[in-house]
Amino acid sequence: MKDIKIFTKSDKETKKLGGALAREILKEKKAKHALVISLEGDLGAGKTTFVQGFGKFLGVKERIQSPTFVIMRIYHPHNFIHVDAYRLKSKDFKAIGWKDFVKNKNNIILVEWGNKIKNILPKNSLRIIFKHGKNYSERKIILKK
Repeated sequence: MKDIKIFTKSDKETKKLGGALAREILKEKKAKHALVISLEGDLGAGKTTFVQGFGKFLGVKERIQSPTFVIMRIYHPHNFIHVDAYRLKSKDFKAIGWKDFVKNKNNIILVEWGNKIKNILPKNSLRIIFKHGKNYSERKIILKK
């Protein structure tokens, strides 16, 4: 797949993009293991905002917050797991049962700062790169497979 570049001009557009991607994923999810998406890029560039739109489409009723200090949040329905790897190393993920989470084909896992643990992400993980645009609310978002 060729890289797809998308520009959003507001938090609302970034959330809408998250929801649109969730919709497409649910249409095509037929994996043997969890669907894992690595969210990478600049600090404050929209990773959590994107996750909020993704989770809302999945039917998450709770307020989706960054898991920076708790490392992981699990939401239902859809076994939606939001992870923050900013302060961790791949070996730290053994303690939280990472392999079991990845093996479960019903799980959808979004990993902020996934580039920090890329050696333990499934090979077919989708990578989404977030960059700041010209002003604070604009973002350049690149989908890589």
